[in-house]
Amino acid sequence: MMIFEELLNHFEIRETFPNYLLNQTFNDVFLEGDITKKDNIYEITVTTRQDLTHMMFIKPREEFPVVIMSILPNGLLNGMKFGQNKGDEIPINKL
Repeated sequence: MMIFEELLNHFEIRETFPNYLLNQTFNDVFLEGDITKKDNIYEITVTTRQDLTHMMFIKPREEFPVVIMSILPNGLLNGMKFGQNKGDEIPINKL
């Protein structure tokens, strides 16, 4: 596990995020991912040996600045949206 701030440092993302989010833990598999940036939105994508694709969308100025989405081998989606405030998290399956 790693905290979000470590991921930001690893990919040299210099944006401002809520303190709770900087200390949020995530799977360190994202450190091995490929990063792209378009219109101030960062996307980190990694596919594991178990044929799972994990994506992290980092949107610094959005209502939900971090969105995690995983595509399972059966095609279903799993994930979480992290809001500007602690407690604003929404599981993808609740949308």
